[in-house]
Amino acid sequence: MQARLSFVTLGVADLERAKRFYNEVLGWEPMHDAGGVVMYKLNGLVLSLFPQHELADDAQVENDGKGSRFTLAQCLRSTEEVDAFFARLRKHGVTITKDPVKVFWGGYSGYFADPDGHLWEIAHNPFLRMDAEGNVLGMDNS
Repeated sequence: MQARLSFVTLGVADLERAKRFYNEVLGWEPMHDAGGVVMYKLNGLVLSLFPQHELADDAQVENDGKGSRFTLAQCLRSTEEVDAFFARLRKHGVTITKDPVKVFWGGYSGYFADPDGHLWEIAHNPFLRMDAEGNVLGMDNS
């Protein structure tokens, strides 16, 4: 796996409150704010805010208030790359919490846990614009 981070997704208790904090207190401008997720383009990666209960549902883990409240994500260039990556994870006996599937936001993603239980999402997001190294440049409004 290439050493790269595309997204950090924070599971938040109240999306509107979190959005007000990042928009008004920190003065950040969202690159995307629709469909129950807010995204901010940072220096080469994206910080996204997503309701905690939906994050747990999406990763297919228990929402008991104790586990992971964020995920790390890497975006790949195609669904085939995502599938190949998950094949490699399986060969290494990695805990896969959600096999890759087409998802509600129009992409394709799955989740795995590292040895300490930290969640990683590996996704193909057809709306992202990335440079040759895979750094996020922006998002199409499609």
